[in-house]
Amino acid sequence: MKVMKIAALLLAGSFFLGACGGGRVRQNVTVNGIDVGGMSETEALERIRGGLERLPLCVETPAGDFALSIDYADDAEEVLKHAKRGKSYTVTVRRECVLLEQFADMVCLLNAKEGKNAELVFGKDGFTYVHEQCGRACDKQKLIASLTRALKGSETRVSLPVRETSPEVTETLLRERTRLLAAFTTKYDESNVARSKNIALAASRIAGTTVGSGETFSFNACVGARTRENGFEEAAVIREGEFVRGVGGGVCQASSTLFGAALRAGMRIEESHPHSLAVSYVAPSQDAMVSECSDLKFSNPCPYPVYILAEAAGGEVTFYLYGMPDGRRYEVESRVLYRLDPPSVKIVEGKENRIVRKERAGLCSESYLAVYEGDTAVSRTLIRRDTYACVQGIEERVPAPPTPGEILDGEEDL
Repeated sequence: MKVMKIAALLLAGSFFLGACGGGRVRQNVTVNGIDVGGMSETEALERIRGGLERLPLCVETPAGDFALSIDYADDAEEVLKHAKRGKSYTVTVRRECVLLEQFADMVCLLNAKEGKNAELVFGKDGFTYVHEQCGRACDKQKLIASLTRALKGSETRVSLPVRETSPEVTETLLRERTRLLAAFTTKYDESNVARSKNIALAASRIAGTTVGSGETFSFNACVGARTRENGFEEAAVIREGEFVRGVGGGVCQASSTLFGAALRAGMRIEESHPHSLAVSYVAPSQDAMVSECSDLKFSNPCPYPVYILAEAAGGEVTFYLYGMPDGRRYEVESRVLYRLDPPSVKIVEGKENRIVRKERAGLCSESYLAVYEGDTAVSRTLIRRDTYACVQGIEERVPAPPTPGEILDGEEDL
């Protein structure tokens, strides 16, 4: 048992002896069962006080037991002064502590414990939570009151009044602030290795990103330049209404998928651009083309951070946004306003009959963000209105052989 004592200005176990007279105690006087008759007052005091019970007083605490240094006072002198022959008396012992408040301060200081907030660790692999640690507070005034009552009575032990204090940030609170807000998935052809790699690389660069309250996320700043030096490979890209080869092909599918997740998570879109041609992996006006000059940007309007995770495997890329839900549901709608017929197929001569490029109709479309509270629609806002170009088909055909009698170029009619 751990025992700590305050000794300053105190003499534990001491008695107020006082000034005793030089006379003797009357005959047949008994004090606390001790026959002190005929003794000198000094000798009688020593005998009486030697048999007095000195009750200690200890405080039980979570940090151990603490013993209070006590002054013991008695009325032995007064009893002897007025003792009468043949009488029996009882001496009363009083326990006192002049530094009671200082003792209470020390005990509370040694037992107080500051709580520790729960912690959140976030990275590409997700969330890790460190549980909070509760603190401990002591009630000094209640302790002083308990000690005061105990000193007047015969108690030898009191308990320190303590209460558990909860930190402001708990694991439960952090988990509430990191719930799934939205997820959005698109599919891609896994056999196109270069394009698949570009999609996965872009997704991995974004995974583990935290967007603080009021902060703006930039796709280009997060993913970096689409160059070979930055790890990207050559694949098909859309450039000026044509499908051509370019480094970083497929990255726009990653940005469009993230665009879809951000919209459904209630993020505020600051910048997004359509492709010149409609794409197959998202509905019209739900794509987000990125390039050196075009970016996807969105800001976090929530009072708490938003966390982004991503995965690309098995021909699917998915973005997940986590944060504190605002109680609303966000849905994205697309509508095609009209279609544009492509021009007639262009025929070119070649070594075989084949379709070089399929024709594709153009279209004009709109996308809207619908906000719901439960099943009730709160608002429906236009996101974008876009026009996607049509694509002229190209067919390669083998020239027909000349008919008999037909004059070919370079020959003379003989």
